[in-house]
Amino acid sequence: MKYCVLVLFGVFLLSCNNESKVEKEIEKIPMNVEIIRFDKEFAAATPADLPKLKAEFPAFFPKQYNDSVWVEKLTDTLQDQLESEVLKTYPKEEGLEDLLVPLFQHIKYYFPEFITPMVVTATSDVDYRNKVILANSMLVIGLDNYLGSDHRFYEGIDKYITKEMKPSQISPDVAEIYARQYIRPPAKALFLGQIIYYGKELYLKDLWLPNISDAEKMGYTEAEFQWAEENEEYMWRYFIEKELLYSTDPKLGARFISPAPFSKFYLEIDNESPGMLGRYLGWKIVRAYMENNDTDVQQLMVADADEIFKNSKYKPKK
Repeated sequence: MKYCVLVLFGVFLLSCNNESKVEKEIEKIPMNVEIIRFDKEFAAATPADLPKLKAEFPAFFPKQYNDSVWVEKLTDTLQDQLESEVLKTYPKEEGLEDLLVPLFQHIKYYFPEFITPMVVTATSDVDYRNKVILANSMLVIGLDNYLGSDHRFYEGIDKYITKEMKPSQISPDVAEIYARQYIRPPAKALFLGQIIYYGKELYLKDLWLPNISDAEKMGYTEAEFQWAEENEEYMWRYFIEKELLYSTDPKLGARFISPAPFSKFYLEIDNESPGMLGRYLGWKIVRAYMENNDTDVQQLMVADADEIFKNSKYKPKK
């Protein structure tokens, strides 16, 4: 027994040393992130500045809209309040750089072909469905979607959405956008393929955001993540007994994958559960697969869901 404990401790130390070595290599990767504050430029502009703004930021002024739309926006009092709150929360670019530089360094380490984007911050009339947009080499972040979960501007928005509308969620949201650039979409409409897809996405967050909590990677509160951890075995047994893994039922996405106030087991526990528990279990399977197989992250991105599941040797925590 004593020997086994020593062996396990040695393996743990070796793993920590390897992780520390990787992190030191990642820190050395040169990374220059250009952050353009379109939100500041627009907030300081007057209608007379509109031609200059349009020339400098053409992507933000679709041609199908008349200039009167932008003039009205420039003089709108609600827009002024929104811009004021954004400037209060994000007065300088340094805080955003602190979030994005290490993330981009990690992506570059694991995917050398990664090209650092030009980052543009904007306001979006609180378009929380499109908080982060990646368009070719431009990454647009709608800062008005990250003012804090309890901000007064978010009154009337469901709590399961506003819990992710805070500054600390910027890194996970940007990581999510980039993860989808590297993961091969599932070839079949199986529930297993969908949860493994999101499991891969969350595994990339493990690699890219080592200092972010697992709860924030999921977009959960700590209490919600704890619920998932404590009920992992129960959920897995439910999925197996109901034969959900190889099902093509389109309703399963809404029940267990899409953001929602709770997951839908159609049982009494529903109101206690967080949404997206299918993603959580997919993450657990992918983690087990990477722990139990000699493979790398590039191979994981293209690996078939069935192969991952069968070779993962996944067993839920009891």
